[in-house]
Amino acid sequence: MWQVKDNSLYARFEFKDFIDAFTFMTGVAFQAEKMGHHPLWTNQYNVIEIWLTTHDEGNIITDKDRQLSEIIEKIYKTMKME
Repeated sequence: MWQVKDNSLYARFEFKDFIDAFTFMTGVAFQAEKMGHHPLWTNQYNVIEIWLTTHDEGNIITDKDRQLSEIIEKIYKTMKME
């Protein structure tokens, strides 16, 4: 699901509609805030794109990014099962 793109972990997520996309973003936001690690993301209707890097470390991919990517993936898979 995740790929290295422009020195970031990148993933694209597609949902049934805007409400599902926004629900996903809300879940990710709560987890990111708990970690103190916030993604760069875009949302256009039912598509969300996320780029993860650690700004404090010079915009490189670190364990923080890998941990958050795993959490994001779990949130996505949980929503797809509903």
